[in-house]
Amino acid sequence: MGIVFDLKRFAIHDGPGLRTTVFLKGCPCACRFCHNPEGRGREPVILRRGERCTRCGACVGVCPTGALSLPARGAPVADARCIGCGACAEACVFDATEVAGRQMSVAEVMEVVLRDIVFYDESGGGATFSGGEPLCQPEFLCALLEACRERGIHTAVDTSGYADAETFARASRRADLMLFDIKVVDAARHEAFAGVRNETILANLRQRSAGGGAMLVRLPLFPGVNDDEENVKATGALVASLPRRHGVDILPYHGLGVHKYERLGLPYSDAGLAPPAAEHVAEVARALAGFGLEVSIRGDAWPPADESPDAL
Repeated sequence: MGIVFDLKRFAIHDGPGLRTTVFLKGCPCACRFCHNPEGRGREPVILRRGERCTRCGACVGVCPTGALSLPARGAPVADARCIGCGACAEACVFDATEVAGRQMSVAEVMEVVLRDIVFYDESGGGATFSGGEPLCQPEFLCALLEACRERGIHTAVDTSGYADAETFARASRRADLMLFDIKVVDAARHEAFAGVRNETILANLRQRSAGGGAMLVRLPLFPGVNDDEENVKATGALVASLPRRHGVDILPYHGLGVHKYERLGLPYSDAGLAPPAAEHVAEVARALAGFGLEVSIRGDAWPPADESPDAL
């Protein structure tokens, strides 16, 4: 059994081909701008959409602890008595309240994954396990990877790489592809951004490269945080120094997760952060390519087939 907070079918940016992405709860990091804040903790959390609320009061009536109340406008508000049971979500027929996080078995997850096996075969896709940090549930993750292998389904693990060496190695041996995020190379800067130092992360990165399994390094690009020349060059040098050659996929910040903080009732740091300009993203791609690396931007080949790097 494991704790899943979302399953997305027909995903196209979580590995090759069409994929089903399974989001596992729990993460040891505390990254600024995390786009899945509902996946950080292991316990279920409640998200509320004020724009969908009709103020019918059904949720207030079924709350077993009396924690809910209706303000003058917007979504219902819960006080400290809320136990996250999800009764309010079950009572809401307008999907104004939802629970992120539920216990699922390997068989239940695989039932969803297997629905689209024909599309995996046609597109070269498969299943991707993301989070949160999927390595926070190692037994469940490894069981899912084994179940996919038994059915001939390609697997990818989307990871920060922050796990002890044994846990990482267990998952690495079972995954066909690792989507490995490298946010900041300098350890002190990484700790300021993600709440943890990155020595363990970089050791696991090198272990995967040396072990021979497929890996794509991904650079989530945050303006003013890790898109400076120093970090970009350090990232290029790091990837170029690995035992084997690996591509780099740039993931420009998009801000699509901001609304989740509102629904969770959480503050969002630097809410005014804007996505990086296309010209700057191209400059970062050019700098990384200068290390002899194959670079893509959010899964798309760079440079475009009809343009040379110098034209960008």
